[in-house]
Amino acid sequence: MTRMPFDVLRALPDGARRGRLQTTHGPVDTPAFMPVATHGAVKGVAPWLLEELGATIVLSNAYHLAQRPGVDVVQALGGVHGLLAWPGPILTDSGGFQLFSLAALVRVDDDGVEYRSHVDGRRGRFRPEDAVMVQETMGVDIAMCLDECVPADATAARVEGAVQRTTAWAQRCVAARRRPATALFGIVQGGFDPALRARSAAELVALGFDGHAVGGLCVGEPPEETRAIAAATVGHLPATRPRYLMGVGTPRDLLTFVSMGYDLFDCVLPTRNGRNGMLFTREGKLTIRNARHAGDTRPVDETCACPTCRRFSRGALRHLMMTGEMLGAQLASLHNLYFYLHLMREIRAALDEGTFPERAERAAGAWA
Repeated sequence: MTRMPFDVLRALPDGARRGRLQTTHGPVDTPAFMPVATHGAVKGVAPWLLEELGATIVLSNAYHLAQRPGVDVVQALGGVHGLLAWPGPILTDSGGFQLFSLAALVRVDDDGVEYRSHVDGRRGRFRPEDAVMVQETMGVDIAMCLDECVPADATAARVEGAVQRTTAWAQRCVAARRRPATALFGIVQGGFDPALRARSAAELVALGFDGHAVGGLCVGEPPEETRAIAAATVGHLPATRPRYLMGVGTPRDLLTFVSMGYDLFDCVLPTRNGRNGMLFTREGKLTIRNARHAGDTRPVDETCACPTCRRFSRGALRHLMMTGEMLGAQLASLHNLYFYLHLMREIRAALDEGTFPERAERAAGAWA
């Protein structure tokens, strides 16, 4: 299989780096944040608005799309790009984390995952080979191996077993590859044991993946533990391949993990918080439902150039949120996604200019 091209354009002594990933559907400048379109859409945000906000790559979920509308339907609609109406690169998670989150409906063994569908209750089996086939059939740019993700309180024996199973499944994923245009990433597991993380990384690196992800974090552990394991793991991943830290995080998290040398990120916080009325600003968190915003004519963030801040006041946005108008949730999500994507642009510019992290710190503002 031909490796997906990845160039490190600039690397700083502390680990932060500026890169460019080449995919079938175009380049991705890194570090990059991927808006989450789990079921085939970023909630409340049309794809042309994502482009306007500055997104270059989005993330969807192979397991969920296989459940509904089904792989055959996705293929008939023009693949995952046709379903999402998104012309740029798409990365899909295989579903390992989602199956972990549906633990009451699944049983894991060495062959794969036996599940009861959360959609219609039917029983099925999802194996590493199925994960690769589903993602390749849907025409994704970057596919993820099937891995076993365990909870934060898992026993040492269970964590070690998950590492063994993740490696065995990764070997089967590599053997199942058929489509050169779809890159394949392995996922490092190992819980909160640095030695197991190092072992998992070494075993996966030896398989020659196009890139490497660090999974099994943000599963209920304290933030300082997330940072410690991310820092301990990144050095075991090759500098010549992209590094993806899955499922993080706040704006301050992004700065922290970029500094470590990670390249790709995803998180549901921008849209989930937006739907609930919490907005990201350079002054920190803004809860738009608070009564003090009722008559406020200022935009959410006076330094922001997003469509929401260009057109709507805090008072107007609060009114939409309080009356349950779907436009309110959409506008809040637009603003939050812009905040994240603009922050990543500022980070890349700072890396290009050699002003990282000072310029990036200013862009993140008061966010902790």
